[in-house]
Amino acid sequence: MKKTVGLLASLALVSACTCPFKCGERDLTQYVNPFIGCADNGHTFPGACYPFGMIQASPDSGNCTWTYCSGYMYLDEKIWGFSQTHLNGTGCPDLGDVQLQPFTGAIERENFHSAYKKETQKAKPGYYAVTLEDFGVDVELTASPRVAFHKYTYKNPAPARLLVDLQYGIVSGKDALKKHILASDVTVEDKCTITGHNQARAWVTRHYYYVVKFDKPYAAIRQLAAQEGEKAPRYVLDFDLKPGETLQVKVALSGVSVEGAKKNLAAEVPGWDFAAVHTRAKAAWNGLLARAEVQGSQEQKENFYTSMYHLFIQPNNIADVDGQYRGADDKVLTAPDKTYYSTLSLWDTYRAAHPLYTILTPERVDGFISTMVAHQKAQGYVPIWTLSGKENHCMIANHSVPVIADAYLKGFRGFDAEAAFQGIKTSLTVNHPKSDWDVYTQYGYLPFDIIKGESVSRTLEYVYDDYCAAQLAKALGKTEDAAYFAKRADNYKNVFCPETKFMRGRDAKGNWRTPFDPMKLNHGEHSGYDYTEGNAWQYTWHVQHDPEGLVNLIGGKEATAEKLSTLFKLESKVEGSGFVLDVSGLIGQYAHGNEPSHHTAYFFNYAGAPYKTQEIIREIFDTMYKNKPDGLCGNDDCGQMSAWYLFSAMGFYPFNPCNDGYVFGAPQIEKVTLRLAKGKTFTVEAKGLSKENKYVQSITLNGKPVAGIKIAHADIMKGGALVFEMGPLPKK
Repeated sequence: MKKTVGLLASLALVSACTCPFKCGERDLTQYVNPFIGCADNGHTFPGACYPFGMIQASPDSGNCTWTYCSGYMYLDEKIWGFSQTHLNGTGCPDLGDVQLQPFTGAIERENFHSAYKKETQKAKPGYYAVTLEDFGVDVELTASPRVAFHKYTYKNPAPARLLVDLQYGIVSGKDALKKHILASDVTVEDKCTITGHNQARAWVTRHYYYVVKFDKPYAAIRQLAAQEGEKAPRYVLDFDLKPGETLQVKVALSGVSVEGAKKNLAAEVPGWDFAAVHTRAKAAWNGLLARAEVQGSQEQKENFYTSMYHLFIQPNNIADVDGQYRGADDKVLTAPDKTYYSTLSLWDTYRAAHPLYTILTPERVDGFISTMVAHQKAQGYVPIWTLSGKENHCMIANHSVPVIADAYLKGFRGFDAEAAFQGIKTSLTVNHPKSDWDVYTQYGYLPFDIIKGESVSRTLEYVYDDYCAAQLAKALGKTEDAAYFAKRADNYKNVFCPETKFMRGRDAKGNWRTPFDPMKLNHGEHSGYDYTEGNAWQYTWHVQHDPEGLVNLIGGKEATAEKLSTLFKLESKVEGSGFVLDVSGLIGQYAHGNEPSHHTAYFFNYAGAPYKTQEIIREIFDTMYKNKPDGLCGNDDCGQMSAWYLFSAMGFYPFNPCNDGYVFGAPQIEKVTLRLAKGKTFTVEAKGLSKENKYVQSITLNGKPVAGIKIAHADIMKGGALVFEMGPLPKK
């Protein structure tokens, strides 16, 4: 029955939302700027992709080090080529599969990079274009879910050539470029087709299979000399083209087999109509963007819809059109609903991105959860951070748990809830990488002399997963399990130092770490200290499930409000060791560019000073989100930075993202209407909003005054109107 209910819910939403445009209604992709986040450390990419698709066809301007996690930096002056897979806003490099570079002129050269003029570069959802100045080639890219479609117009009289680089990849350093391809098998099937398979290792070890198809036969092919250690070839193909003529190339991918890639190609892009593929991609994006109608300034619309775009790039469905996928254990399985999701950056996205999916794309949620359950069955524990279906163990804790629990508590039933809970229980009790349950159970925290890095952060994030497991167990009637995990959810108190009023490391004997500097910032994995991409000032507030309890530990609401105010007033500096580049977007020691801080601005609500939350939200909007390439203050992190913006623009945020409602902030856009399932709408209006009127005076829901600091998820999904009256003075 639960499967049927989930399916019916999905069908209802599809019928209500997938085709919301009326004839002649404007194109919402016009408000999306894919270049936002492509400079500084936003780590986004500007290329063509399909919502939740396997393919991200995008330009490459570099491929080594943290700077090039997405393969592209806006300020670079040369394009190296166009590969078919890219990550959106992450902090680790990988992918960059099957790079193509059209060129003219000599083959014997140091590289095939080309200068380009920024004014020739265009990007919108599902489309990218640029002119390669050195080669006189106009490049256009579009995509279906599993196929990249390239169109090259050669304007120079020189021989029309194409580099097919199967060794290329986005990696951590130059040495890795020669080593990251572990095995390669290539077949030149005919003069229009190259197929093959690579096994690659960067962030994860993965398999990908490809079909490269040309609409014209090549006239000549030669393989370039390989450097020592390289396993995959590079080919240069010549084509008989006159100036002004085009070459079209399709690249289909699969994680299963070459045959799977061929099926994907045949199903999605059987012909050579570039415009038709672009039109379908654009329509798919418009269908999703239309789930929100925004009334505001041009810049507000562009920031809002770009944030929606970044949110819907992933998680990526890595199943082939027939439902086959390669799981965490490398076994090939078939997903019943033909979806199996990866690129699950859960340490980031459990906070706001996944709660937002439950509102904007509920038809996807059961598939997300079913993937997590299948992953646990294959690997033994729920996903931590998955790429291409493989676990990379990046970051800490097991934050599939809040995503699964939140979905069930919100009424999603299109997955096996019993299997999900048993998977959670195993994941939170049986040791696996970065989950030392024997130590945690013995001490009620992770002692820093036993766990050499991230002891405080890991304890606090374990605690939150415990809380979520307890809520799910309770909902399933598992009283004993609920009590067990609820007790563990109090363990945050064991690392709260009553003397300093900070979350502080302690050893196995209970002694607090000395000396102690709450400003010392580090990534514990690299420096052996107690925090993960943060310091004590930032992690002390990481008690999402029990803010009232933390308020009591600090000494009451007044003391908490004072300590919070100090957080935002401290000197904005980075002190510490290890990898600290992720800690960015500082307001005092609040770090908006990094996820552990994202709920902290809303903490003033629990300290009896909501007006201070309203002040901080406005400051973050004014300084941390701008419509330009360096407009993000930190990694977008697979849509989490964008999800924060979207929620906060509407005036509420999932402080505790496990069906605990949404805590009020202050809306930043005059009116947003969400189009929900079954034809319902939910409108958020900020009456009187202006630069001066940033404070909330009153809130009504469907004409009735709202008591308290939250709105329930169910109240949003019922549809209706949430109205904020705004004014120039705080209401204390």
